[in-house]
Amino acid sequence: MKPIRAYGSWPSSISAAHVAAAGRKFADLTVDTAGDDGGTLLWVEARPEEGGRSTIVRNDDGAPVSLIDAPMSVASSVYEYGGGAIAAHGGFVWFVNGSDQAIWQRDPEGELAAITDVEADLRFADLQYDRRFGRLIAIAETLDEATHEPVARLVAVHRDGRVETLAEGHDFYASPRLSPGSQRLVWLAWNHPHMPWDVTELWAADIADDGTIGAAAPLWQPDDVSLFGPVFDPDGVLHIVADVDNWWNIHVEQADGGFARLTNEAAEFAVPQWVFGQSTYAFTASGRLFALATHDGIWELGEVDRETGRFRTLRQDFDFYEQIVALDEAVAVVAANPARAKHVRLFHADGSTEILQAADSLPADVALSRPESVSWATADGSQAHGLFYAPVSESYGAPETERPPVILKCHGGPTGATNTALDARIQYWTSRGYAVLDVNYRGSTGYGRAYRQALAGAWGIADVADCEYGVAHLAEADRIDIDRVLISGSSAGGYTVLSVLTFTDLAAAGASYYGIGDLKRLLASTHKFESRYLDRLIGTDTATLEARSPLYHAEQLSCPVLFLQGMRDKVVPPDQAESMVAALRESGVAVAYVAFESERHGFRDADNIMTAIEAERTFYTRVLGIAEVDDLEPLTIENFDGGG
Repeated sequence: MKPIRAYGSWPSSISAAHVAAAGRKFADLTVDTAGDDGGTLLWVEARPEEGGRSTIVRNDDGAPVSLIDAPMSVASSVYEYGGGAIAAHGGFVWFVNGSDQAIWQRDPEGELAAITDVEADLRFADLQYDRRFGRLIAIAETLDEATHEPVARLVAVHRDGRVETLAEGHDFYASPRLSPGSQRLVWLAWNHPHMPWDVTELWAADIADDGTIGAAAPLWQPDDVSLFGPVFDPDGVLHIVADVDNWWNIHVEQADGGFARLTNEAAEFAVPQWVFGQSTYAFTASGRLFALATHDGIWELGEVDRETGRFRTLRQDFDFYEQIVALDEAVAVVAANPARAKHVRLFHADGSTEILQAADSLPADVALSRPESVSWATADGSQAHGLFYAPVSESYGAPETERPPVILKCHGGPTGATNTALDARIQYWTSRGYAVLDVNYRGSTGYGRAYRQALAGAWGIADVADCEYGVAHLAEADRIDIDRVLISGSSAGGYTVLSVLTFTDLAAAGASYYGIGDLKRLLASTHKFESRYLDRLIGTDTATLEARSPLYHAEQLSCPVLFLQGMRDKVVPPDQAESMVAALRESGVAVAYVAFESERHGFRDADNIMTAIEAERTFYTRVLGIAEVDDLEPLTIENFDGGG
């Protein structure tokens, strides 16, 4: 018999340090294909224990080796979110350095040198090495002195650092890709007010024998289709993902210049293009096509029959994948499942696999809560989705008559999605006796274009309703304590948090990580990439923006709120949190505010990650009045008398 303790008071071996260690991220999987061995794999690795620094890691015969030392850190700032920040060939590696946004070169001996001017106001992303002409193709962004807005271009960066403009005029560019032999260049482009998951265009230019890149010409200019991830096969045939028939399926270019659907799955072969350098399918040297697809929150790795388009799942013990590149006949991915955190894994042609790099794992003997896919009827007769995690402990049980408090977790974006990968943050809560509902509210990706577009005009309404109905669904099944509902989210998810707390009586308390309280101010102050995002989500009518902004209705918010904010955040500036804190402080509502001077949008430093989650636990424990918890960190909660 396990000792009985109240939900929320269970001691746990999963610490804040485990949550911080799980912040190690793997991105920008890249192959140096020089030589005859199928290539060498490299990736970008974010390390919270080094203050959030990102390094380049190379797989040297199964041993991961970091290629750059502090203070150098790989980080592109194009469109603020960056990505696609490395390229490699012949032992040379090119990368965007975070502090100056210049492109640097690391030679085979390890020597570093800046290729572009470190003093120039110029940022780069989506680096592609042109083997034929020895140059880099990239997306560049610079500030227009007249408009004070960044301007994006497609460029070539030459060996001498000269930056040549190849295409300009669109608001945004992404995904430049070269055909085998560098005879053709393609890329994506789009304009305001669209986001890349709304409408994108595919463009191309021929490359002459002297390296001159010809005039740009459109290949596909849809009115209401999102294009993603152009890729050439080994024979130079162009493929691209498009959501023509609701689902993001792979299409192939035809001889007459059009595109025909190759796959025909009720699944998504793409992800929202928040960052550069994403990949969901790859061709091996012999032309086999391997792809990643998601449906109902579950990801699969499979092979596409190039004759029939049939997607055959490769049965593996993983249900989350991101990033895929081919090395000869093998493929490398970032993989995970509910028991294993994201890691870099190589799948060989013979079916064997090997781990190349992994984040620190949780304690070996800890009991893990497994995600359960749930759907529920929500407002307007629609369906909403999510993942439910029940509380679980290897050491403690709860009274039979008690039901656990539940934390609603709201992902960012809002065009994003949750997934089944082991999440140390969720396990931190479930191991202490909290249930978690990770909500894929309407507007999330992975459920088709119609579901993704269902938040249009309804942000702050549909996502809020989906949280309400999700709680009601769990309460009806007697799985949670409906009087102890908590809600937490970051960025756009933080907006949903503040909207739920302001416009409903659903939650007892909430935590907003760099969330949005004033939509009017956001519209006026946010960066270019998202500056027209609200057009589709809400509109630009002043009355509507005020009606949906928690700040303008702060008098309706009466439950305790915790705010956590990076002071260098340009996406959701600190004044969003500070104005809400001031309003609640003045109205006498219990409020706590934790600011992090060095953090931008999203917390990357291990100490800050630990401080944030420990503050959140202290906050919940105190406002719910959970007894017998004696390992809490100090936290100042204003207007709070200490009662539950």
